[in-house]
Amino acid sequence: MKRIYFICLLLLGFSSWAIAQTRTVKGKVTDATSGEPLPLVSVQVKGTTSGTQTDTHGNFSLQVPEGKKTELLFSYIGYTAVTLTADNVNMTIKMEPNNKKLDEIVVVGYGLVKKRDLTGSVVSVKGEELKKVPSTNVMESVQGKLPGVDITRSSGAAGAKVNVTVRGNRSIKASNGPLYIVDGVQYENIQDINPNDIQSMEVLKDASSTAIYGSRGANGVIMVTTKRGTSGKPRVNVSSYVGSSEVNGYPRMSNGPEYTALKREANRTTGRWASEADDSKIFNAFELDEIKNNLWASYADLLLHKGLQQDYQAGISGGSEKTKVYFSFDYFNEKGLLKLDDLKRYSTRLNIDQTINDAIKIGAQSQITYYEQSTRRDPLNQANKYIPLAIPYDSAGNLVLFPNSGSAINPLADEQPNAYQNNTRTTRTFINAYLELTPFSGFMFRSNFGVTLENAKQGVFASKNSIDRSTASTSRSQSNGSTRRYLSWENVATYNKTIGDHSFGITGVASVLSDQRDSSLMQGEGQLLPSQLYYAMQNNVSGIAARSMYQSSKLISFTGRLNYAYKGKYLLSLTGRSDGSSKLSPGNKWAFFPSAAAAWRISDEAFMKSQTFFSDLKLRVSYGIAGNDAVDPYSTMSYLTKIPFSWDDTNAAMAYTIGDQAGNKGLKWELSATKNIGLDFGIIANRITGSIDYYDTQTKDLLLQRTLPTSSGVSTVVQNIGKTRNRGIEIGINTTNISTSDFRWTSNIVYSRNKEEIVALADGSTNDVANGWFIGSPVKVYYDYEKMGIWQTTEAAEATKYGYKPGDIKVKDQDGKGTINTSDRIILGAQVPKWSGGFNNDFRYKNFDLNIYVFARIGQWINSEYAAKYDPQGLENSAPVNYWTPENPSNDYPRPNASLSKDGTPFIKTLGYRDGSFVKIRNLSLGYTFSADALKSLHLSSLRLYVTGKNLFTFSKVKDYDPERGGDLSNPLTRMYVAGINVEF
Repeated sequence: MKRIYFICLLLLGFSSWAIAQTRTVKGKVTDATSGEPLPLVSVQVKGTTSGTQTDTHGNFSLQVPEGKKTELLFSYIGYTAVTLTADNVNMTIKMEPNNKKLDEIVVVGYGLVKKRDLTGSVVSVKGEELKKVPSTNVMESVQGKLPGVDITRSSGAAGAKVNVTVRGNRSIKASNGPLYIVDGVQYENIQDINPNDIQSMEVLKDASSTAIYGSRGANGVIMVTTKRGTSGKPRVNVSSYVGSSEVNGYPRMSNGPEYTALKREANRTTGRWASEADDSKIFNAFELDEIKNNLWASYADLLLHKGLQQDYQAGISGGSEKTKVYFSFDYFNEKGLLKLDDLKRYSTRLNIDQTINDAIKIGAQSQITYYEQSTRRDPLNQANKYIPLAIPYDSAGNLVLFPNSGSAINPLADEQPNAYQNNTRTTRTFINAYLELTPFSGFMFRSNFGVTLENAKQGVFASKNSIDRSTASTSRSQSNGSTRRYLSWENVATYNKTIGDHSFGITGVASVLSDQRDSSLMQGEGQLLPSQLYYAMQNNVSGIAARSMYQSSKLISFTGRLNYAYKGKYLLSLTGRSDGSSKLSPGNKWAFFPSAAAAWRISDEAFMKSQTFFSDLKLRVSYGIAGNDAVDPYSTMSYLTKIPFSWDDTNAAMAYTIGDQAGNKGLKWELSATKNIGLDFGIIANRITGSIDYYDTQTKDLLLQRTLPTSSGVSTVVQNIGKTRNRGIEIGINTTNISTSDFRWTSNIVYSRNKEEIVALADGSTNDVANGWFIGSPVKVYYDYEKMGIWQTTEAAEATKYGYKPGDIKVKDQDGKGTINTSDRIILGAQVPKWSGGFNNDFRYKNFDLNIYVFARIGQWINSEYAAKYDPQGLENSAPVNYWTPENPSNDYPRPNASLSKDGTPFIKTLGYRDGSFVKIRNLSLGYTFSADALKSLHLSSLRLYVTGKNLFTFSKVKDYDPERGGDLSNPLTRMYVAGINVEF
């Protein structure tokens, strides 16, 4: 025991001696021009791994050796590095800007480039911007912030994906989604990426930027660069937020009295009802009792609840000069607005970079993501048409499966134990390893090998007391499995050389991509025990079925790019890529995609030196061709499908016939040619910076699934037919409105306008009315009669001429021929907006920060399910609408009529079309960052607390509904209130 005490005393003495050998150096780092403090400046003891960062006020504190000459290295992106001797206890460091905006490094295809040297249309977003809006999917956080990129949420369900298009829809049936590149490797599941792991995101939009990705980049490229390790003291970041979500406006259905009035009026029209004395003629005894006691239910209110979203993340970055490591872990959980709607996501990332020597570097980026998801079968469709007089629970509080003794099951049925389950477990493993060789100055060879492995298992069980099986006599169990193996091997060689005023950069790429997918399904009916769900499939007594599927495709590519600059102000980029796709037919598998771009840095010219208004001015022009092979594998081939066959009255055999889709041996590339002209500018010492782009994309040989006549024996075929065109303008402006030592206000304005149109279809000039495709219009439009109102009593004579009567829907006679027929239909509106934009404002006052972000989508139309929720017979519930009666000559909805079904009501579909334009406050955040002095005792580098309101207010002509959803009432969109914390130590 004495020995232990002695050792402890020695250790304490040694510690005291070690502490005595160091001293504390403090200081403040500011911008030499403006005097503003610079946060997050790296302060490192030169020649060691010891260092720190400045806080939000530019202050730092660092322990340095006592009695030695110590040099501190101050480095910050966009500023000239400074080395100073740590002679003073309190230091003042002024760092000179080094064209911090123009010299920012931007990630482009297979390389990096300074922003000043860009020739294509590229927009970059840093990682800090991506974290301002807490979201399931990182793309949701940049909605409205990227010029030319249209982003909408697909639904409000837990883990719902987002819809992303870059510069409009080029294809009619093929995919229009962009290509996602994560750390140089294609990765389709962008929702897997934790926003805290992202260093930057770049969007390549014009053909000159995307051409190096050939066919894969036809719809734009979104590049994600994740964080890497840094040398010096390890840095640990921990962040977390918890948010409560609620439905962002949900319109109500009719209550009991409103439904009762509708059904009475519907029967009054037919003469069956004249007063309440006739109620027994149209209501059963149960309903009469409910009416008498004013008992009714709102099923949507019973189904919709508050949701919960929470995220917990930890990341550590560190290493030496030769070994750098970044590791992170993230847990995300979202509970949706409906019971049984839940998502859990676990992800971990490990990035390692190892320098072997001056010529060899190796590394790997890896991520594993695991999902547990419970998906709810939409009950709101059932709830919104359910008669409100049917009470869901009995007097004892037990659920009544068939209220009112009706044939429709209770919309709450799926929430009962073992009634319904839809569970999916998905694991995705993403690994990208690289070898980088720099044998001599200016030359680099890099080989990337990427692997994405995906395994998913889905189980679905619907008991006979579920909504899906309420009309069946048994339960149904289903088990689906799928796997995917995506391999990518790319070899990239680059050489850069400067000769006098001439700079050259040459890039060559050879790549092989392989995509293999398979899936299987097992199904049965009549599970022995409901608790067995979708397990023990052998215990199902009937309906046993098994199916499987396999797909494989490959893409081989060769690419070359030349970048040339003369005196740094005349820039040229030439790219050519040859792609070979296994999806296309022999003789058409290969295609060559060229592009060219040029830029002129006008602000670098001698004649611009005397002026002070423009601090930066660059003109860009580009042209290029991109391809698309986004069709299912084997679309070139016809296939056989199994059918039952009988050759006499008693004997049967299995037979095969041609499948629904015919193969096409002439299938080739879909081609898009894009012209782009852009202007980048900075004015008033770059207090205002921005870019303006005009583009024109013309696509031909569309990969289009064409409907065939039944006489052909098949239904469809994929062909290269038709043309589309997208042209528009994009504007992005960044402003520094106020900047003082205590207060700073910056803004970002984004405006995008795109005109999308079909130029030609199958025979060049004829519209495809059946599919809703019209030459001169966008791909997705609403084509129908134009509702003018309701025929009034004073218009009875005119209505009779058209075959209608007062109380019927009145539509416009477009051709003026005195009859209403299909030729009177017109295009009422498009699902795509005429323009969209965002207005982002960041305020900082001392330690407080405030972000207000407004997003707008103007000119889009929706088909409102709620507006069309009207049953003139009164057999189902309806929205509480202003319908026509002789006493109420409304122009909104036709007269109720018990003898006329909803589908039989003339022009009933015209009721749903609405202008879906909206403006919303997308994000409102208030944060507080603690000072370094306040954190000293806690041994923390930084601490920020914040609260956020997400999707707080929506302004539109559509009442009580978020039109971003597109008109559907299922899985409504949400607003969320969040509290979070960010810690670094």
